[in-house]
Amino acid sequence: MKDYLVRGLVNKRNTRVFACTTKNLVNEAREHHDLWPCASAALGRTMSATLMMGAMNKSNDKLTVTINGGGPIGTVLTTTNCDGKIKGFVGDPHVHYTYNDSGKLAVGVCVGNQGSLQVIRDMGLKEPVTSNVPLQTGEIGDDFAYFFMASEQVPSVVSVGVLVDDDNTVLSSGGFILQLLPEATEEDISYLEEKMKNFPAVSELLNEGKTPEEILEMIFGDELEILASQDLSFECDCSKEKFEQAMITLPSDQLEAMIHEDHGAEVKCQFCGKTYQFNEEDLQTILDQK
Repeated sequence: MKDYLVRGLVNKRNTRVFACTTKNLVNEAREHHDLWPCASAALGRTMSATLMMGAMNKSNDKLTVTINGGGPIGTVLTTTNCDGKIKGFVGDPHVHYTYNDSGKLAVGVCVGNQGSLQVIRDMGLKEPVTSNVPLQTGEIGDDFAYFFMASEQVPSVVSVGVLVDDDNTVLSSGGFILQLLPEATEEDISYLEEKMKNFPAVSELLNEGKTPEEILEMIFGDELEILASQDLSFECDCSKEKFEQAMITLPSDQLEAMIHEDHGAEVKCQFCGKTYQFNEEDLQTILDQK
């Protein structure tokens, strides 16, 4: 199954819905960063939630999500232009914890909950819009649900999951977001609460072959109206030219040291792991541009 996202509406329940499958792009991120299972789950859950949040925007604004809960994984960062393309990384890709009672990946332990979830929206204005909320559990889904309620006053159900095989490959990844519209009634709230009781894990449903549409239909039946779909992919837009522009901001003495002492420099992209070589001539050109 290809990676894609759907956006829909359930008029009868005053609810807007989003669902996605992200197995391939999370596997690509795993390969780029050599992610261990818990790191794959943390980054995959964050990527799925970020992509669905991006689908809520009407224009291709740049959206950056940063999670840091003080756990061993460090920072989890994802960024998208709300066009279905996403990139991201974690501070320490080599973390792996499981819960003793269930054996499931302990993403909350990996991420920690003594920190914040930050969302930066760059809409092309003078300053980007930044929102911060304290982390609740570090399990990602709960934290995004809290973000929507605390920062945007939108009651939401956020379910994201990643299933990892014994060989570290990602078997399934994706999720759904259900958001009550302002005209939602107590009956609508009760309906969602009842439907979410004992609802299967989204990663298990995706691994069984369920599509995002079929998962939403399990909740809303034929009341669901799909409005749009969007292909998803892991894509990094780094380039040597972009790193050149970044290096122009370095102090001149640092550039001179790279030229005369190191005789060159190697720069690695945090998002995709690609490296770029700068020889003495490249660095001198950058220095001259200052």
